Amino acid sequence: MGASLRATRALALLAGFYLLGVALLAVLAGIDIALATAGLRGPALFKLLIVSVVLAVPIVRGMFMLRTPKGDPIPGVPVTEQQEPVLWRTVREVAEQVGTRAPDEIVLIAEVNAAVSEDSRLLGLRPGTRRLYVGLPLMTGLDEMQLRAVLAHEMGHYANLDTRLTPLIARGRAQLLRTIGHFHDRADAKVAKERAKQEKKADKRIAAGKKAKEIDTTGDGAMYRAMASLYTAYGKFYQRATLAGARRQELAADLASVRIAGRDSAASALRELNAIGPAQDFYMDSYATLGVGAQLLPRPGQVFGGLRHLLDARSAELDDLRRELSTEPASPYDSHPALAERVARIEALPDDGRGGRAARPSLDLLSDADASMAALEQAVLTPEALALKRVDWADLVQESMTRYVGEGAEEIREAFAAEGAGPDLAALLAAIDADPAVRWRIAERFPKSEEAAAATGRTAREFARPVLRRALNQLVTAELTARGSAHWKLSWADSATLSYPADGFEEQLTAALESAVADRPDTEPLRKLVLAP
Repeated sequence: MGASLRATRALALLAGFYLLGVALLAVLAGIDIALATAGLRGPALFKLLIVSVVLAVPIVRGMFMLRTPKGDPIPGVPVTEQQEPVLWRTVREVAEQVGTRAPDEIVLIAEVNAAVSEDSRLLGLRPGTRRLYVGLPLMTGLDEMQLRAVLAHEMGHYANLDTRLTPLIARGRAQLLRTIGHFHDRADAKVAKERAKQEKKADKRIAAGKKAKEIDTTGDGAMYRAMASLYTAYGKFYQRATLAGARRQELAADLASVRIAGRDSAASALRELNAIGPAQDFYMDSYATLGVGAQLLPRPGQVFGGLRHLLDARSAELDDLRRELSTEPASPYDSHPALAERVARIEALPDDGRGGRAARPSLDLLSDADASMAALEQAVLTPEALALKRVDWADLVQESMTRYVGEGAEEIREAFAAEGAGPDLAALLAAIDADPAVRWRIAERFPKSEEAAAATGRTAREFARPVLRRALNQLVTAELTARGSAHWKLSWADSATLSYPADGFEEQLTAALESAVADRPDTEPLRKLVLAP
């Protein structure tokens, strides 16, 4: 479908919204006139007119919402051609190859994504400022040819005039949502008012010693909800009509990607996107923000820059994500077709002979990738986050895990102390020596399953034994890390691991813990292993 036809369709869909409003207003007016002509007079006619006016207000408000609500701008770092000459030159080359005007601005963002926008005017008839958003995490996982494929896809949206029509489509969607929201708000308000009224009556009956009636708001707000359902039905039609076009636009942009960067680069870029996204989420949760609870962040530039270490260390794991593509869109209203469909269409194209070529990492297009990562932190992190202490990765893991283990051990110490067996490890071992049964009383203070709670005798002790062993182990870990006898080690390929004082220490610790929770406890091995100077 050409741009002219798509613009006509977008205008027709928007006009349909106004026609629906006019039709509903005409129906309301027609009902009023018909009943007045039929002889309805006095209070009854007045009430009918009030209802019509109240129903008409949301319709009129929705129709005269002339401005499309502007979304919050994507936070990022705008870069000029003087700051990033190679990146700008690459973008201009791709735009020229696609056959469209290059963006006026480039903004580096903190997402695994690239996107374009255009501040068009006169319902998309006049072009405006073009803006390209490029995610630094995205660039971290792509080589130059894959990035060119992504850029060509985005420039394809410009060439097809997709970005000019976006504000027009967004206006219709926003007006529908606002009108539906108005009706639902009024329906909810009417229900709340009726509920409050009935609750007040119920309170009076209860105060008088009478049985209160059950609160029933069935039917209240029904007219509002009926009106909302009409707009909702049109909204679903509007979504289906615009989404079908949007998905065709994505497939057309994919063809531009193939034409400029080659079949293999275009397909591999999409596969890589499927892997980088989850990897970025995992990295931010498990690495970049690991120390926030301990008031720590990685060194400047590493909050986002550390992702490259994870991608290198876990490439084999990410291969599964590169292969396993979603066969369904992310949601029924996602403007992108299923990733598996997009990749299949690309890989079904004839081999263009451009596969297998070596390409430099796309971060090499930046003048200073580390400086860009650091600047991005200043643009997207909160002032509270920027005020945190910055440390190396090794220190971040060691200090954070030591603090968290210590905090977790506090709850365990409280349980021990409540039975007179704490709060430290030495006092606990002394209490066990004096009264071995104290262990089972302590175990009662920890959460347990229904099966464990119902158990008695030896069965109950078997449920309690691993609970005590884990609690003891956490107390030992807190003791060792606090004294500096054990250290937490960073691993990009796995979780952080605890490095014990000597080879074979972990095996000795396991045996000592088993001795401490045995039916006839022996605390000496644990005492010698952990508490001895």
